[in-house]
Amino acid sequence: MIQQLILVGFGGAIGAILRFTVGNFIETSEFPLSTFIVNIVGSFLLGMLAVLSINYGYSEEVMLFFATGLLGAFTTMSTFSLETITLMKNDNFSMALTYAGLSFLMCIIFSFVGWEAGERISGS
Repeated sequence: MIQQLILVGFGGAIGAILRFTVGNFIETSEFPLSTFIVNIVGSFLLGMLAVLSINYGYSEEVMLFFATGLLGAFTTMSTFSLETITLMKNDNFSMALTYAGLSFLMCIIFSFVGWEAGERISGS
């Protein structure tokens, strides 16, 4: 159990640093672009990692580090939710609905694209 916590913790630390870095490089105005991007990229990578794990039998440790830790900390549902509420509270309902709808749709699409990429990489 301690080893699993350490793997998730180290992966999470890297994912959080990457997310923070992306947030500092991507300026957001009205639309929360940095969160949108990290969630789409994370969805793509998790989709690809999932199918590669299935096809190559990645260990639990690899999945804990990369999927639960790194990608879990890189992506963010809580910030997405808060940003959506903030847009609504600032009377920007159309932007809130656009952001929420696009995030939902694009994350699913990119997770699928990641899965398909993983299948091509693994030859299945």
